Amino acid sequence: MSTQPSTNGVVPQRLAHVRQLMSREGIHALLVPSADPHLSEYLPGYWQGRQWLSGFHGSVGTLIVTADFAGVWADSRYWEQATKELKGSGIELVKLQPGQPGPLDWLAEQTPQGAVVAVDGAVMALASARTLGSKLQERGASLRTDIDLLQEAWNDRPSLPDQPVYQHLPPQATQSRVEKLAALRATLKERGADWHFIATLDDIAWLFNLRGADVSFNPVFVSFALISQQQATLFVALSKVDEALRAQLEVDGVSLRDYSEVSAALQAVPEGVALQIDPARVTAGLLEHLNPGVKLLEGLNPTTLAKSRKSLADAEHIRQAMEQDGAALCEFFAWLDSALGRERITELTIDERLTAARERRPGYVSLSFNTIAAFNANGAMPHYHATPEEHAVIEGDGLLLIDSGGQYLGGTTDITRMVPVGTPSAEQKRDCTRVLKGVIALSRAQFPRGILSPLLDAIARAPIWAEGVDYGHGTGHGVGYFLNVHEGPQVIAYQAAATPQTAMQPGMITSIEPGTYRPGRWGVRIENLALNREAGKTEFGEFLNFETLTLCPIDTRCLEPSLLTEDEREWFNGYHAEVRRRLSPLLEGPALEWLQVRTAAI
Repeated sequence: MSTQPSTNGVVPQRLAHVRQLMSREGIHALLVPSADPHLSEYLPGYWQGRQWLSGFHGSVGTLIVTADFAGVWADSRYWEQATKELKGSGIELVKLQPGQPGPLDWLAEQTPQGAVVAVDGAVMALASARTLGSKLQERGASLRTDIDLLQEAWNDRPSLPDQPVYQHLPPQATQSRVEKLAALRATLKERGADWHFIATLDDIAWLFNLRGADVSFNPVFVSFALISQQQATLFVALSKVDEALRAQLEVDGVSLRDYSEVSAALQAVPEGVALQIDPARVTAGLLEHLNPGVKLLEGLNPTTLAKSRKSLADAEHIRQAMEQDGAALCEFFAWLDSALGRERITELTIDERLTAARERRPGYVSLSFNTIAAFNANGAMPHYHATPEEHAVIEGDGLLLIDSGGQYLGGTTDITRMVPVGTPSAEQKRDCTRVLKGVIALSRAQFPRGILSPLLDAIARAPIWAEGVDYGHGTGHGVGYFLNVHEGPQVIAYQAAATPQTAMQPGMITSIEPGTYRPGRWGVRIENLALNREAGKTEFGEFLNFETLTLCPIDTRCLEPSLLTEDEREWFNGYHAEVRRRLSPLLEGPALEWLQVRTAAI
């Protein structure tokens, strides 16, 4: 997400007000994470406190304010954007880099003895709060989690979202909520847990076969869930659930309570109960309500692993969604080819036209994230987003990067393709081809079942590293089933911790998206989604490989085919033959002609 209308004029005033409140409360440093009580990636406006106080609109970043310093920690995806948006605000950009102190480390090192660091515990992960609290304690300082200073400072704070909740129904919902609850309870029993508390919105939506529109791009609704062997309670604003749905939930053994009652419900969990929680996915503030006699059993939410493993029936619906998405993209790209050089096209036009093409497809619900249409230099910012105030016209020579996706009743899509504009340079073609070699290398890989997913990253990077090139983001993220476009527990990124929960299992869907970024010049990324499937058993154990799910041509006009090996050409031509076979029946006229031309063998 990139440059927004400037809030730099008001940011210094907001900082001054917050510093007054800090002084009144005896607070040395205020920590403002990009988070809500559900630790969501995309935040409802009510919890966009870091954005409101700093003026930085990137989706990820952490703000720290002291009496004489304010800084936003952001990773390389956001450096250019943050530099622009923080200019004149009195807030520094602190570049998050491997080996450099992150915001929590910085606080631990900089906080003087006896000082108090404050954070709203309602939006601070339990694991992070524990880490920071113990580090501060070692210095003789302390962490305060019982105060939300923004509540007083933020006069025009948005209200909580109030979109209706609806059912995800068969055939796309391939397992009932009764079956999912029974499987969850069996897992809890195995773990020795009596109760389970869930705060993450995608886990709740998946478990109860419900969807909503409280969060941009993710079809989820603001809620909590508390589950025992006897009962399942969903905490949600009651106005969002109609009578028919409420009755159906009751039949299925699910009772509703208002969203605001979760604290009281946690207080009422009986002493001696073993409560399963995920310390990385629940906030410190919520758990402060628990009776001290409640025993915490900590580990990955069982639903996180269960929903990451799509069933064979799920996979069939996902393939159909990929076909519809691919057909929409072909219609869009056919129009773009005919219009370039004839019509005035901007990055905003790309977003409008591509969204309109998806909207015409059956089963389409919404975008799965903000479309990134980035021409030449804008493509060097991996999370760039064009705005009416700042965007490029698509003209001249170069590369257009388009990263987009859709939510369909039968699946979630995420695809990046490069488009040649005019005549790309030899260096641009080499960059595109090198990135393609990375995509192919990982797409063709076979690997042991259960391998920790971050370890696969080097396979995609090897052809890119071989040329002395690298990129700052991860190579792959998990993807939900008509749910969040970014889903765990697996992640293909050497920067991520290779913990046991990242093990690759059959049915997981992960993006494969290496890149190359040349600041001020251009950026390249090619992305497909891939499904883990069983590849057979040998004396060395079970193996998995990838089925490429995404169906859309990779434009050969951006490539230097002589740089591809025979094996790479064979994969590339095979992929294009499959794209042509699957998409041709859904297309006609110029879109079908475009598909046939763009999938010709090289």
